[in-house]
Amino acid sequence: MINRKILIGLCCLSISVFAQDAGHAPHENLGTVHFETSCSPQAQVEFDHAVALLHSFQFGRARASFNSVLKIDPNCAMADWGIALIEWSNPFAPGVKSPAQIAAGKRAVEAGLALNPPGSSRTTSEREREYLNAVGKLYSDSSANTQQARIEAFRDAMGELSAKHPEDHEAAIYYALALAESEPLGDKTHAQRLKAGAILEALFKQEPDHPGLAHYIIHAYDTPDLAAKAVAAARAYGKIAPDAPHALHMPSHTFTRVGYWQESIESNIAAAQAAEREHQYGEELHTMDYRVYAYLQTGQDEAARKIVEAVPEVVGKLNVANGLASAAPPSAGQFAIAAINARYALERQDWQRAAALQPATTSVPYADAMTWFARGIGAARLKQTKTAQDSAEALAGLVQKLKAAKEDYWATQVEIQRLEVAAWASWSAGKSDEGLKTMEQAAVLEDTTDKSAVTPGPLAPARELLGEMLLLQGKPKQALEEFEITMKKEPGRFLAVYYAAQAAKDSSDSAKSKKYFAQLAKICERGDKPGRKELQEARGQ
Repeated sequence: MINRKILIGLCCLSISVFAQDAGHAPHENLGTVHFETSCSPQAQVEFDHAVALLHSFQFGRARASFNSVLKIDPNCAMADWGIALIEWSNPFAPGVKSPAQIAAGKRAVEAGLALNPPGSSRTTSEREREYLNAVGKLYSDSSANTQQARIEAFRDAMGELSAKHPEDHEAAIYYALALAESEPLGDKTHAQRLKAGAILEALFKQEPDHPGLAHYIIHAYDTPDLAAKAVAAARAYGKIAPDAPHALHMPSHTFTRVGYWQESIESNIAAAQAAEREHQYGEELHTMDYRVYAYLQTGQDEAARKIVEAVPEVVGKLNVANGLASAAPPSAGQFAIAAINARYALERQDWQRAAALQPATTSVPYADAMTWFARGIGAARLKQTKTAQDSAEALAGLVQKLKAAKEDYWATQVEIQRLEVAAWASWSAGKSDEGLKTMEQAAVLEDTTDKSAVTPGPLAPARELLGEMLLLQGKPKQALEEFEITMKKEPGRFLAVYYAAQAAKDSSDSAKSKKYFAQLAKICERGDKPGRKELQEARGQ
């Protein structure tokens, strides 16, 4: 058998020879990938380049690269395998895949399987046909009802392939990716994520320059209780593949989870610049949402305002026809547009601004819900009860629309938002006990779920809102418990830390109050001066 390390070395030495003819920079830095195929030697170099792009979810450029493989070697069936995975797009993107995606993916699989049939002069290897058959599981039908089952079938097929070919690192990597992808966001055991992480971490020690390994470790551990395990991979990924915008952004998923706000900001500044350069406008908006969230947690409101003001310019470029497909699909762009404006109002508790937001009606109901939520909370805090109630009703309609589309995860997320707005609407109407009961329901429901990768975090964690309500009702000790629970899940959140300090102060726990005020001042070292009144209070302690 050919030595794997020699093959990787030859691949890296050769990539600049063919790079310019294939239409990409000769010294493009995407990390080191070698995926052995039966394709021609020249096609193999371009195939490795395509897979490196694929591992960083650079779907538009990866498609062009796989098509270049087919031009070099029209019988390279694995190029169709790559195209089939591109049709699935980001495996962690929210939502049901469209019938058009399913049809396109199925065509790619069938095209690959039709090449070099057994008995022909050149035969696609059994292992390569196993790859094609595995990805074909994703496209066995287009029903929304079967999507999770099809993802699990792909996972199981990749598990069998990896077990059969233990020398094939790429098989193990895609098996781990499928494990993480197929775990429901409500699974608090994280058994599949932990299994995926163990596979990826072991391989990362052997291939520290592999982009997919760093990338998928971050995804595997993208939950509050596991995120700390991904810090090393997060700090490595942008250095491994600095020419992939998503590789510069993805570390911020981990940094957000552990409250490393400045690292998140710096990661997303670099990512936004790269996304703009690559005309990946959905990706650029996605990075802006993560960055505005980090700015707001650190009291850098002026920097956050500049992002809000920059959104319309980027939106003007958000056109599928002139933007390259990337990790962030158009739906992520729509989500970011709504979320950025909602966050800027709610995190600063600018209730007038929140209540004045104008909800849109788009093809992404859970994005539309962000605006209705912010509008409802803002109205309730201003005692505009009717507007708050109308917002809750609008959210109820979006829940039904999402259920009809079999978007069960998002239906749950919007139901949490509906309960939160309904709770504050009750509070606005003077029905504090009813409001508290409804808010407790929202908190319990949110505890059963986890956030999607499309967002850095909820607009307002349910237990944080519950704590605020308890504080307003003169129950500071109970409120403090809710804020401390919030801080465990969302470390370094400005409002949770501030209200924890306030609740401790109202509970006559001066030591804990000083501790939390000092923590907030530390989090906001780069914050505006004088800054928000809450920050001024923390700095004055």
